[in-house]
Amino acid sequence: MATSARAALIEARGWGWRYATRRAWAVREVTLRIEPGERVLLLGASGSGKSTLLQGIAGVLGGADEGDAAGEILVDGALAAAARGRTGLVLQDPDSQTILARVGDDVAFGCENLGVPRAEIWPRVRAALDAVGLDVAADRSTSALSGGQKQRLALAGIVAMRPGALLLDEPTANLDARGVGEVVDAVRRVLDATGATLVVVEHRIDTWLPLVERVVVLGADGGVIADGEPGAVLTARGSELAAAGVWVPGIRPMDLPPPAQTPGEVLIAGESVRVGRTRGTAVAGPVDIEVRAGEVLGIVGPNGTGKSTLGLTLAGLLPALGGTVRAGRSLAAGTAVHRGARRDDPYAWTSTALLTRIGTVFQEPEHQLLATTVRGELEIGPRRLGLGESEIAGRAEELLERLRLGPLAAANPYTLSGGEKRRLTVAAILATRPRVVVLDEPTFGQDARTWSEIVSIIADLRDGVDERGPLAIAAITHDDAVLAALSARRFALERRP
Repeated sequence: MATSARAALIEARGWGWRYATRRAWAVREVTLRIEPGERVLLLGASGSGKSTLLQGIAGVLGGADEGDAAGEILVDGALAAAARGRTGLVLQDPDSQTILARVGDDVAFGCENLGVPRAEIWPRVRAALDAVGLDVAADRSTSALSGGQKQRLALAGIVAMRPGALLLDEPTANLDARGVGEVVDAVRRVLDATGATLVVVEHRIDTWLPLVERVVVLGADGGVIADGEPGAVLTARGSELAAAGVWVPGIRPMDLPPPAQTPGEVLIAGESVRVGRTRGTAVAGPVDIEVRAGEVLGIVGPNGTGKSTLGLTLAGLLPALGGTVRAGRSLAAGTAVHRGARRDDPYAWTSTALLTRIGTVFQEPEHQLLATTVRGELEIGPRRLGLGESEIAGRAEELLERLRLGPLAAANPYTLSGGEKRRLTVAAILATRPRVVVLDEPTFGQDARTWSEIVSIIADLRDGVDERGPLAIAAITHDDAVLAALSARRFALERRP
């Protein structure tokens, strides 16, 4: 494929950013120079501002009405906002940057916005798809792609624009092992072909170490706290970085004791269940599955096997396309249901009945954020249950402290980092104290410290450390370390033929 015109030079000079809806600075006092063609891994604790820095380099943070800036970021000597065509940003969630219905049109979209001549666009599209190894027809539906394919599609759209720098924000966070390999290999091919500068943010760093030549670590309180060759930084300061929340190869974040008791009653069961998001089109099943009190059931399998859809069906948010989903007797007791429906069918329950019985944390946090402040988000569920103001405030305060969200209580949830949004959505579900919790990728975007905190909370729910008794938990995840730490029982889905 054609190379980029030249690799970009990136400079941050005492740069910082504070969102208009947050009191504290999201990132501050960053001074950094990335030479043309360098390959840099950007690390730091959750909330240290890694994603914000990438957005600042990309020039997409907005103007004075969006927040306050300090210092400056330059790309090839020009302010980042004036050099947007020189950088290409790939986000954590590929669905959030899939714009059009067909693969070729989606890859062409960025070129069209840059005013690339029409005769050049489609040769660029074909070259970009080849560069990232996405061997599908240009008229293929983007909704039919797997997670790994969608992330490569997003990368292809950036490559077609021929930027001087690739900015990748946790591009493998929600992918299975195969998808991770596909994306990393695609990035390697693009860099080898173009010589572009690379800045990649990723919490789990093992996969990227062979590809990068420099590690930069942002401090939780601002500034750059480590910068250098990967082996030197991780060897000399590994223990210090791990204590700050950075995932350091060879340092385990935690060990948990085994479950406090054997699994108890079945709270949710599926019998010959077939699931799908479109009536008549099943993506998984038929399967038999049970979720028991006092255990974590890990729903695992490659991207595209229907894990999230199965979780939503067990949670009563999607109807089963075949077979039955039944709630256990104690869980179904006293539920209000729609006329003529089975009392033990969670899909037939009213929203209030679901609220106190089954809580669901979606894969994409933005899909369940409703309030304008973090504290308000935690108060929605308890207020919907008709609790008193003192009880609502008490539950919110406890969760703010437990999940390290206290300093962000007044912030708009949409200004949080990916890891902070995930902790918020977990906390919001726990605020209603359900008996069953369905968690879709509960630890994505977490540093080692917050990962340990979330896993500890799940273990406490499993073991019933408070008056509620043990909960039933279904965790959909590609994170094997989570399942090992929680002694989870695995339920594997396979690709449909």
